[in-house]
Amino acid sequence: MKENKIHTFSENRERLDKLVMKYAGINTKRIFSIDSKSYDDGAIPAKVKELIGLIASFVLRCDDCVTYHLIQCKKYEITGEELEEALEIGLLIGGSVTIPHLRRAYEVWESLKNN
Repeated sequence: MKENKIHTFSENRERLDKLVMKYAGINTKRIFSIDSKSYDDGAIPAKVKELIGLIASFVLRCDDCVTYHLIQCKKYEITGEELEEALEIGLLIGGSVTIPHLRRAYEVWESLKNN
């Protein structure tokens, strides 16, 4: 995935989040808030929480979520070795059906790594 695709992904996500908030009721806003706050540092460091989010998204086969968490992992300076071990667990849990998502995850990571 090239940098412009990541930039476009991030812009679209932000634009669509604003659209959701335009129509969102209190419960949707609460869910969005909980989602955001859950990744803050706590007993578990934010960096580890991002890896957990990445693998949960990977196993659920949500490419948008995987891309988002990979962007966050890059911000937290997750190493290639940490990423590989985390994705290995995801592959183990998710099975061979996650292989296409593994390919796309590494494509995104390559793009992030090179920028």
